[in-house]
Amino acid sequence: MSKRNILITGGAGFIGSHVVRLFVTKYPDYQIYNYDKLTYAGNLENLKDIEDSKNYTFIKGDILDSDTLKDTFQKHAIDGVIHLAAESHVDRSLHNPDEFAMTNVIGTIRLLQVAKDAWKNNFEGKRFYHISTDEVYGSVEHGKFFTEETHIDPQSPYSSSKASSDHFVQAYHNSFKLPTVLSRCSNNYGPNHFPEKLIPLMIHNILQQKPLPVYGKGENVRDWLFVVDHARAIDTIFHKGNTGEVYNIGGNNEWKNIDLVHLLCSIMDKKLNRSEGESAKLITYVTDRPGHDLRYAIDASKLTNTLGWKPSVTFEVGLEKTVDWYLNNPDWLSHVTSGSYQNYYQHMYSNR
Repeated sequence: MSKRNILITGGAGFIGSHVVRLFVTKYPDYQIYNYDKLTYAGNLENLKDIEDSKNYTFIKGDILDSDTLKDTFQKHAIDGVIHLAAESHVDRSLHNPDEFAMTNVIGTIRLLQVAKDAWKNNFEGKRFYHISTDEVYGSVEHGKFFTEETHIDPQSPYSSSKASSDHFVQAYHNSFKLPTVLSRCSNNYGPNHFPEKLIPLMIHNILQQKPLPVYGKGENVRDWLFVVDHARAIDTIFHKGNTGEVYNIGGNNEWKNIDLVHLLCSIMDKKLNRSEGESAKLITYVTDRPGHDLRYAIDASKLTNTLGWKPSVTFEVGLEKTVDWYLNNPDWLSHVTSGSYQNYYQHMYSNR
């Protein structure tokens, strides 16, 4: 394996930390540079197990800061980018669309431009990999699935900002021949997930015996992907994906939100030695959010058929691994849910 200098943006976040860990441990000849602003969801505790590795360096930086990006590319001879840094929560985007436009759109453009200028149109051996989301496709009716050719139809400020950044990545490939690749994933779950998203939020609230807020009637359907499998897919696409291509990454694993919450309640009751059904009594229905897509469903057959990737665990196994991780890491959960998280939670999930 040849030596590489790879910049991973957002590497202290949920998905990013799993990608950083995989690359640092799997490719000892690579130098991995974790570039993260360390906002609320960026947490260096996620990487304590590899922080002293010789091939790992953390750089505190904002993707909106072109000067720091330029310095990073020049100083470390960056030849590969895995771009995960993003504002990523629909609820937050409804309250602050500007922040999502700045980070997800303008930040991506600045990173693209810095990479283009640093590589000086000598793109041999270079790769710019942009990680996106299935939410750019909008909602899909029952029985149908998102493919890479599905029409883009974002419904929230978050998905709109990601769709826009996708277009700019493809424009830099088409206009400047920048060697890009792009993937869109379904909902991730697993260890180190900040508890604003459904699964860690429910685990946290079940532990605290707090209400379990479910939007509407809980009929929304999502395809769930274990984060470790997503990191494996990113590894595969970075090394084997065709330049200019889009790849969908999914778990082939659809669940209605309410059914997922009931499953989590059942698992947690057993783990915590509570009577069956005790946690389910905490389920509380809250007013649905605007523009809430009813169903996401990914067709990942292109990735499987052309590059050989497929999920490694069933949802039941992955979910139990996830629950066990949170139960075994109470200090991590306590740290990330202290302080401002409480105000945020009250603002987002009070019945309105």
